[in-house]
Amino acid sequence: MDVLTLILQIALAAISVLLVLLILLHKGRGGGMSDMFGGGVTSSLGASGVAEKNLNRITITLGLTWGAIVVALGLIMRFSQDF
Repeated sequence: MDVLTLILQIALAAISVLLVLLILLHKGRGGGMSDMFGGGVTSSLGASGVAEKNLNRITITLGLTWGAIVVALGLIMRFSQDF
């Protein structure tokens, strides 16, 4: 159980950093970090719209994964034999 807990904690830390970076890349109302990297530039083919949708999907997936890991770690700690 200790190895699983350690793996989940490392994954939680990595996903937390990725979520912060992805959230900073989202385009806000007044511009965002995506403007620095060319994400806010519109093209005639609408490629930036696809990029924004993919960014949204990745962010939502990582957010749900983050939440599932938090719940899993909580359940492991609650039902472990250490208490």
